[in-house]
Amino acid sequence: MVRIGSVVMNVADIHRAKGFWAAALGYKPSGGNDAILIPRDGVDVGGPALLFDEGDRMHLDLWAANADEQQAEVERLVSLGATRVDWTYPEDADFVVLADTEGNLFCVVNAEG
Repeated sequence: MVRIGSVVMNVADIHRAKGFWAAALGYKPSGGNDAILIPRDGVDVGGPALLFDEGDRMHLDLWAANADEQQAEVERLVSLGATRVDWTYPEDADFVVLADTEGNLFCVVNAEG
């Protein structure tokens, strides 16, 4: 089953947003990416990561354990009413873009990839 792995937040100033949310939630930098904060106890225990992006819309990233689970979850979510979104994917994409029943975009991510 998928889980909320990260919340992608659209921001005008990544540095300012990171400072605010780190202080507000007690999150820490991920170490590998300047635009990500993670809970002090890790995303498996402390909640979803926060990813800051100056160009992307705010959305949820639902994490699947591997490619097989990702494919199964995409099909399950579509059967529940989600729709596939026409998206230009990079060659090495580890995500699938869907829209919920209200048109809100979200991604199903292969967390292994």
